[in-house]
This record gives sequence, structure tokens and C-alpha cells, in this order.
Amino acid sequence: MTDLLSDVLRAVRLSGAYFYLVEAGGRWSVSTCAARELVPRVLPDAEHLISYHILVRGTCWGGLEGEAQVRLQPGDVILFPHGDPYLMSSDEGYRAEAAPYATAPKRYPGTVYLGPDDRRDTAFVCGFLGCDARPFNPLLAALPHRLHIGGGAGGWLSEFPRQAVAESQNARAGSETMLTRMAELMFVDVLRHYLEKMPERQNGWLAGLRDEIVGPALGLLHQHPERAWTLADLSREVATSRTVLASRFSEIVGVSPMSYLTRWRLQLASEQLAGGSAKVAAIGVQVGYESEAAFSRAFKRETGMSPGAWRRARSG
Repeated sequence: MTDLLSDVLRAVRLSGAYFYLVEAGGRWSVSTCAARELVPRVLPDAEHLISYHILVRGTCWGGLEGEAQVRLQPGDVILFPHGDPYLMSSDEGYRAEAAPYATAPKRYPGTVYLGPDDRRDTAFVCGFLGCDARPFNPLLAALPHRLHIGGGAGGWLSEFPRQAVAESQNARAGSETMLTRMAELMFVDVLRHYLEKMPERQNGWLAGLRDEIVGPALGLLHQHPERAWTLADLSREVATSRTVLASRFSEIVGVSPMSYLTRWRLQLASEQLAGGSAKVAAIGVQVGYESEAAFSRAFKRETGMSPGAWRRARSG
């Protein structure tokens, strides 16, 4: 069976290529604009940014602008999957009058310092993950606007801050690639912990992975997206009725099985258009369209752009 989470992360071109360390003391705050405004500077090749922070030592507060903050302890991770503006601060709700730094932070091994030298008892890693949001990223839609995982979760989350700081400071050959992959592993581990703690009755793509009917159906659509699926074929493979499959799939995932298949095919196609040189007609056939015209119509209907225009826009 296809590893659905890995399949989606690959198709939406997840990349964790930008992060830096903050050392802070006294009273301080860091607030940001929407992450999409940072794309040109942070990860120019990304369509969407997910911002995250991992507390290395000390304590602080973090949360979305205009909402209650949560207290962070060493090892805690807080992510803002939808790229919303957020506030990190030494005290709950505290906001410094002036900007904490005059210049934009640089990626590792640079460090941003806040407050007096002798009082910097708080340190945290700030980073960004890039990914595609269009034409279809089912994972983003399934995540909350703020995701907080406690430092006691263990696994790769407990290793990432120490490993990241050590790797960045050693400046060995291949460090940039190592740091990128480590950030991606951290994100996958966050998703695992979130999935394990998710309430039973919650809906969304991640909830569909563990459903006894929706999970196998998603697996089949991902394993064979090029197949000329019908609802009858899919329900037969999953060993349930068409009515039950259609109702349960739509309730949990938010779209019908066939609509999901269409959107997933177009996401796979967009990945190939952005990263390869295959002809448009060949890409259409690979994802299940019998003709270039049918593929082009479907792609433009979903994205507002022809496959060729999409490729040119993504190639810069």
C-alpha cells in the first residue's frame, strides 16, 4: 500500500531550506507579517511557507496574532501551517514598541540576538518549510492554523534542535542539504504526533488516513491515479457499497472520491510540469487523461492556467 503522507509531501514539493537561531533575554517579542509576503526573500521557489519554532532553552510564549498564546517549554514545537501572522514573546501578550532587529535574519549559521548579552537565557530555532498550495494540497487543508507539540513527544523532535545547531556550526561539506532534510524530518514527525493525538471524530484528509473505508480508498487512488476509476470500481475494491463510500469519503475528506481523484491527478501533473521537461500530452497520459485536450481543459478549469503557462510561471 502506498505511504500516503510521503506521497503527498513529495507531490507538493516539501522543502525545509531556511532557518536560523534566536537567542533572547529580558523582555522581547517577535511578530511577523503573513508568510506569503516573505516568500521572495526566504524561499523564492516556494509557493507557500509554513513557519515553525522549536524552543531550545528557556521559556516563552507563542501564538497567532489576535489569539491566545501558549507557553513553550524546551523541546516544544509550534507551527503555523497556513502562514498566518504570529507573535512570539518573553511574556504572555507582550509586544515590544520597536522592531527587535533592524535587518532581516540570515539563515544558519547566523544568529539573531535580542536583549542584553548577560540575560539571553532563551534560545529557539526559527524556520520555514516551503511547499505547493495549488492546485491541490490536501494536507494543508487538514491542519489547524496553529499546531503545538510538547517537547516530551520524543522521536526526531527531541533530536532536531541539538542536531541542527551542531550541524550548522560545524560547517561541514553537505551541511545545507543535511539541514534541509533534518527540517523536513522534523515536520514529518510533528505530523505523526498530531495524527496520533487527533480526536476520533475529527474530519479532514489526515483523519481519512486512519478510517477503515476512506483510508483504503485513498490508498488505491494514490497507487493508481492513472486508472479510469468509477465509484463502482472503487467501492468494489474497498468492499463496501457505493453509497457508503461516497457518503463517508465526502463527510471526512470534504470532497467526493472522484473529485478528489481529479484534483490529485492535477497536483501530480503540476509537480511534473514544474520539475521536468516531459511533453504536456505525456504528462496528461501519466495521470489518467486520454488526450492532451482533455488534460488541458481540466488543468485550466482547476488552476485558471493552461499546463504550458503553469510550467512557464514555475520555471521563473
